[in-house]
Amino acid sequence: MLEHVPNWLGAMLHNVRAGHARLAAVDPDLTSDTVIELSSPAFASGARLPQRFTADGIGVSPPLIWGDVPAGTRSLVLIVEDPDAPAPRPLVHAIVAGVSPEIRQFAERTIVADGAGDTISGDVGRNSFFSEGWLPPDPPSGHGEHDYAFQLFALSEELDLGTSPGRTALVAAMAGKVIGLGLLIGIYSRGEAAPAVPNQSGAALA
Repeated sequence: MLEHVPNWLGAMLHNVRAGHARLAAVDPDLTSDTVIELSSPAFASGARLPQRFTADGIGVSPPLIWGDVPAGTRSLVLIVEDPDAPAPRPLVHAIVAGVSPEIRQFAERTIVADGAGDTISGDVGRNSFFSEGWLPPDPPSGHGEHDYAFQLFALSEELDLGTSPGRTALVAAMAGKVIGLGLLIGIYSRGEAAPAVPNQSGAALA
């Protein structure tokens, strides 16, 4: 996919980005003052995504953990987007709708094609490549760092969207129903060395 974009072209497109203002969490109809703690045991917020979760690795979805959701939550929705994609809109990497408010985590590899899904873990929707499941981060070489925004929405109502929802229909159905929001940012880029990981003595490991 985008790994085949030459470095010189990626560099030329460096300032061509969808923009963070187009993320679902920024939509005025989807915002909330109630914060849900969203994190991952695999990476810190604002830190680099491990390669295993990208197109340069095995490309599985990362594990996610979240805290309590607001009283009155009827369902949860996860949308993962790349606002730095050289496109008119953020690239959708994953959608999971209709998640039970009793759920507090997704294990690694959870976001996969699931047909109609189920009433507990939800229904995996369509990414920007029109397929169900996790679309591994695949930024153009030379384009610089990309943010991957994991956005968890708590809804006051259950949605009736049919199976495998896409972003447009999902966002329209969520409008006015968001009562809590969690945000986690992972970063990935091509053509840059991954940061060294310190060992227990504080020395950097090669």
